[in-house]
Amino acid sequence: MSKESSTSSVPGNRGTGFAGPLVAPPLGGETRSGAGGAFRSIAIVGVGAIGGLFAGWLGSRLPAGQIQLSAVARGETLRALRERGLVWVDADGAAQTVAVNASDDAASLGVQDLVIVSVKGPAMPQVAPAVRALMSPHTVVLVAMNGVPWWFFDGLPGEAAGLQLKAVDPLGLTAQHIPTAQVIGCVVHASATAPQPARIERIKNNQLILGEPAGGTSARVQALGELLTQAGFGVTVSERIQRDIWFKLWGNMTMNPVSAITGAPCDRILDDELVRGFCSAVMREAQAIGARIGIPIDQNPEDRHAVTRKLGSFKTSMLQDVEAGRPIELDALVGAVREIGRHLGEATPNMDALMGLTRLMGQMRGLYPEPTKTPQ
Repeated sequence: MSKESSTSSVPGNRGTGFAGPLVAPPLGGETRSGAGGAFRSIAIVGVGAIGGLFAGWLGSRLPAGQIQLSAVARGETLRALRERGLVWVDADGAAQTVAVNASDDAASLGVQDLVIVSVKGPAMPQVAPAVRALMSPHTVVLVAMNGVPWWFFDGLPGEAAGLQLKAVDPLGLTAQHIPTAQVIGCVVHASATAPQPARIERIKNNQLILGEPAGGTSARVQALGELLTQAGFGVTVSERIQRDIWFKLWGNMTMNPVSAITGAPCDRILDDELVRGFCSAVMREAQAIGARIGIPIDQNPEDRHAVTRKLGSFKTSMLQDVEAGRPIELDALVGAVREIGRHLGEATPNMDALMGLTRLMGQMRGLYPEPTKTPQ
């Protein structure tokens, strides 16, 4: 299994380092972890490629005893973590083993200072109760997931302020279990593979962008950035994390589903003039939606394609999920953007076609839920 991520930067990013002025967290007040800079107990929810990367680096690159590392896992991953720990392989091919306190019962792990959530979008409603079981009012939840998250509009002003996205949280269960006041957003520009349960290989890039949902900076996000930097990540703190999420999504929302439908790697997609043109049309629709919600993208689709093309021939994470028979992460990448467009009254005919074709492909393979009513 792998999780791919673009390494493109955001034009005009206002990210900061760790020497700038701090302000209080814009949501939920000061936290114990943010105030003291001490994230001592850390739990990973979703020990796949990226969750495993967090666990591996935090568990092996920090001074002994600085943190207590736990993970919520099940099945073969839980068995592997208990029998031999988590294994990650560095660029020189050397394997390192990290001891992780793993359980399939989140409550048994106790309250955590930091919970890192790195699961595919379809799994989020199911894991939200486990995240809640790890939380107290001081806990910070770092959401390191692809696509539009459920909390996206909680701190974003404008025409869609407060919009609850049914595409990613249809019953509102995730929002009920994980208050946005305790969330820090994260955009991951890194990739890795998990060829076996609890084994992480082929780690490429190390960039993370962190930000408060309500914007600005805070003591807690700065403290978390310092911890992750100490563990080997390259961290930027964004003053508007939704913009960074949207820009990464702008490329992923076409390459992922088109590759899943066709079975083609990204270079083949971009080398086909007709397919590339279709992707550009979808991106222009998303660009118009972004401008309406205050997240304009000052780039044209062809510029973004050129960046992706430089990455060479690679399979997207959604194509790899299809090949492995895993549920596809379509709603967070495409469905949520369509929902925002409908809320704003923006026409999305090309995006509609992409959603319909990918959804039908997924349903025919048992990788996307069958409709409970006639699709809108």
